[in-house]
Amino acid sequence: MLSHQFNPYSACTSILVGKNASADGSTMIGRNEDSRAAWAKKMVIHAHHDFEEPQVFKSQDQDHPFTMTLPKIRAKYTATPEWTDQYGLFEEDGINEYGVAMSATESAYCNTRVLAADPYVSTGIGEEAMVTVTLPYIQSAREGVERLGHIIEEHGTYETNGILFSDVNEVWYMETGAGHYWVAQRIPDDAYAVVANQLAIQEIDFSDHDNYLYAQNIRNFVLDNQLASMDNGLNFREVFGTADLADRYYNTPRVWYGQKCFTPSVPQTPESFNLPFIQRADGLIHIDQIQGYLASHYQGTPFDPVGQGSVAEKHQYRPISLAKTQESHVLQLRPEVPVTLSGIHWLAMGVTAESVYVPFYAGATTTPAAYQVATEKYDATSAYWIFKHVGILVDAHYHELHGDLQTVQKELAIQLGHHIITTDRQVSQLHGDELATALTTANQEAAERALAAMQALAADLITKSTDMSPLNYDTDLNL
Repeated sequence: MLSHQFNPYSACTSILVGKNASADGSTMIGRNEDSRAAWAKKMVIHAHHDFEEPQVFKSQDQDHPFTMTLPKIRAKYTATPEWTDQYGLFEEDGINEYGVAMSATESAYCNTRVLAADPYVSTGIGEEAMVTVTLPYIQSAREGVERLGHIIEEHGTYETNGILFSDVNEVWYMETGAGHYWVAQRIPDDAYAVVANQLAIQEIDFSDHDNYLYAQNIRNFVLDNQLASMDNGLNFREVFGTADLADRYYNTPRVWYGQKCFTPSVPQTPESFNLPFIQRADGLIHIDQIQGYLASHYQGTPFDPVGQGSVAEKHQYRPISLAKTQESHVLQLRPEVPVTLSGIHWLAMGVTAESVYVPFYAGATTTPAAYQVATEKYDATSAYWIFKHVGILVDAHYHELHGDLQTVQKELAIQLGHHIITTDRQVSQLHGDELATALTTANQEAAERALAAMQALAADLITKSTDMSPLNYDTDLNL
């Protein structure tokens, strides 16, 4: 494949899990949002709104002035926008009132011959707008793919992306290619997929509309531009994607490690270009295992940046959990409970490996105050900066202080997991506004517990770090 221009500011890792592959029957989609060294995020809940007239979306990104008309009815949904909308909203991830989850995007790359045939559209849709113009207007994962696909065909896009959708029954992964083309594949109920900044979908079965969706004219586009013969169907990854050194060291190792974690029975190598998109796990997948993967950095291998490998090995591959992660989320949709109770928006602010996933019921009416504060510079009242602060303190003396962080992470994981179990029981007979109010209170309690623990940890780390200062001097008491 032809090489692509590498963008160091758009890099994520995603995982999608079908309902029969999970331990409790949930569908789950998750992603690390990786961008800049310190770029604050907040969490909001947009209320349901019936407008008298259709609304018009206009992007704040001056380089890509995308605009489109929106429906009059906007569903309630959770989202994690950035501290500023100067470059766009980047709402990134959320669950709506109909029990549909969306995460956007997994940045990827098209090869130059495809882009020559259908260049990017500077006024088209990009990552920053996708959740905002899609999630509040869909009632199923499939409908999400179809709506966003229609937008891309009509308006075009200025980048290549992977988008995750789920509802309580189905999980879909969608990929855009060139200026106006896209494909999507349903993740089999008994399978999972790991994606890392490269086009991942392989063979498209044009006759199987239950499991594949795609742009209307994609077959003619491929044939007319001599991109592939189509004699053996369409392998989207091979025809539209890339396979160069950036993929070999930056992308494929993360997929390899994910499949090594969940399917260790299948031997593979980290630089392989033949890793399958769809994989089956050796056992049922639990929520904490998904979170553990998104927080991982090749532990147990020579490639762990803070492990025991050689200097070259420790810096050979880009880790899953990165210092530039803004937030990490797992969107869990649980079966056999009311839709208001079904969705849990697990959110870890800052660097995943140095943070804690806090569970937020999507059926709540608002988010805790600390999660609504996002500023350009450090703010002690902001959830993002509280978690980020701990990570920075640990990084300064990683091997000496990481154990303290791990202890708090483990304790909080137990407490927050128990919090979900007890809350589910307490609200099981509630409905309507009463249920929403109870879930809002539960979210506040979870956030307060996590933030208090991290603030206490920061205080301990500051005290311990003082003894590690290069300005320390051991005085001989006999002097």
